[in-house]
Amino acid sequence: MTIDYYNQHAASFVEGTLSVDMQSLYQHFVPLLPAGAHIVDAGCGSGRDALYFLQHGFVVTAFDGSTELAEIASKVIGQPVQVCRFEQFVAPAPVDAIWACASLLHVPASELHSVMGQLSQQLVSGGVFYCSFKYGRGEVSRGGRSFTNLDEDGLNQLLNHLPLKVVESWQTGDVRPGRESERWLNAVLRKA
Repeated sequence: MTIDYYNQHAASFVEGTLSVDMQSLYQHFVPLLPAGAHIVDAGCGSGRDALYFLQHGFVVTAFDGSTELAEIASKVIGQPVQVCRFEQFVAPAPVDAIWACASLLHVPASELHSVMGQLSQQLVSGGVFYCSFKYGRGEVSRGGRSFTNLDEDGLNQLLNHLPLKVVESWQTGDVRPGRESERWLNAVLRKA
């Protein structure tokens, strides 16, 4: 199971992701937010993005399904990181934005619509939702982890009957060294 993988490999995962420069993605997201916005980092992993948002004056609530990653991320960001799955997360009050970078791709395709619905309920009207998936179609398992791939058509189908509309979507290569050939689908959504 994917959470077991992250619990067992937390240190190496953090080492490989914590210092990756995500500025090119932040540029699509941050300008859409009000000053001091409350962002939920959904599946925060190493805490890299939550730390960036905190350093830039945003309020951040972070959670991850992996106990080990949540423990490391809480040290990185200097505040508690909640341990829960996407479908279990409930914000204490509606938030301005959700950041789900390379995290929702671990949700089985059959559950993704309901998970996106649950997360979108946590947003204020007009709230911003960033998500990214490995580019493609179908589900794959590799090295103890499961992935749901999406392309633009898959994203549009996923959003059917959800209160989320695409602001923009774009493809990028992986920014981690040696993985530049891997393609990602990025999307910024807005709650109606």
